[in-house]
This record gives sequence, structure tokens and C-alpha cells, in this order.
Amino acid sequence: MNIRPLITHLFLDIGGVLLTNGWDHEARQRAADHFGLDLADLEARHHLTFDTYEAGKISLDTYLERVVFHQKRTFTLGEFQAFMVAQSQPDNAMIGLMSRLKTRYGLKIAVVSNEGRELNAYRINTFHLNEFVDTFISSCFVHRRKPDEDIFRLALDITQAKAENVLYIENTPLFVQVAESLGIQGLLHTDFHATRSRLVAYGLADTSDARE
Repeated sequence: MNIRPLITHLFLDIGGVLLTNGWDHEARQRAADHFGLDLADLEARHHLTFDTYEAGKISLDTYLERVVFHQKRTFTLGEFQAFMVAQSQPDNAMIGLMSRLKTRYGLKIAVVSNEGRELNAYRINTFHLNEFVDTFISSCFVHRRKPDEDIFRLALDITQAKAENVLYIENTPLFVQVAESLGIQGLLHTDFHATRSRLVAYGLADTSDARE
């Protein structure tokens, strides 16, 4: 019988696991509708610029100057930023689950995420992620983005965890595959109930009566 290695660390994505995505296509669609923007132009400029923002090489103001405020608008930068951050919502069931598992099993938790600095800071502080996350390996801090293998190697170095003792919970299949190629165990997240059930196979049973 195969016995899984003991899990000592959880590596977690933020968008799609702990929170909604911060600034995905659906959010940009809502922004285009709300502010009367040309979605095709917004998308084209976004895809040329956003990776640079997530890598921590430009500020949110600069990103928006290139993507939205390259022409005169009837709304302000502050109004648009307020709309952006309002798109983030917590998955309280998943946050609660990770917090309980950390306490029960003495786990160390690290976030490995692609996020720009200002949005990342807003999400960490607003939803109190630093109350249960020990380390944030965010792309804006380390200037590496998933699927670059180096962000996972850096996470292992920073946490001093052995790859086989890490479980990475992520909702993007490619990123799970990259982590697994380095010996990290991967769990593809689809929803709270499925992930809670699958965690039992890793020796991480949640015995609370919490429900989504």
C-alpha cells in the first residue's frame, strides 16, 4: 500500500482558492460595462501590461495609465481603483478550513500567488489572510510568476520545506503540474466540499461541522 509522506506545509493560491480572482476577465467585463469602456481595447492593453504589473515592475497607477487612462475619462483613477478592489470577495469556507487545519496539525502555510503589489496588499489586509498565512511568496515581491518553476523553488527555500512534505492547493491545472514536476504534491481545487474531502487522503481531516 502506498503511504503519502507527512504533510508539514501547505502552499496555497489566493485567487480561486481563498478569494475570488482579483482582476480577471469577468471583472474587466464588469468594469467595461460600468465605466463605458471599449472591452477589446481594455483587454488588448491589459494582456500587454499586466504580467509586468504582477511581476512587481510597475505600480497599479502605471498599469492603469497604460490600460485605462491613456485617454481622457469622465471618471477618476481613484474611482476606478475602488471598483477594482471591490471585485475581491472571500471564500470564507476555504479560509476557515485552512485556518482549522493549520491549528489542528501544526502546519506552516505559505501563499504562492501571481498578484500585483497594491491588489495583493488590499486582499491580504482586508480579508486578514496574514492571521493564518505564515509567508507570502507573491509574484510582486519575488519578481517571478507562475508557471516559472523558480517561484516554487523559492517558496521551498524560504519555508525550508521538503518538496514531498508540501501540498499545493491551486485551481489552475498547469500550475499544479509545474509544482508536481518539482516533487511537490498537488491538489487541484474546484470547490470547498471536494477539497475538504480530498484532504483526508493526505492525513488532513477536518472534523468540524463547518459547512460552506
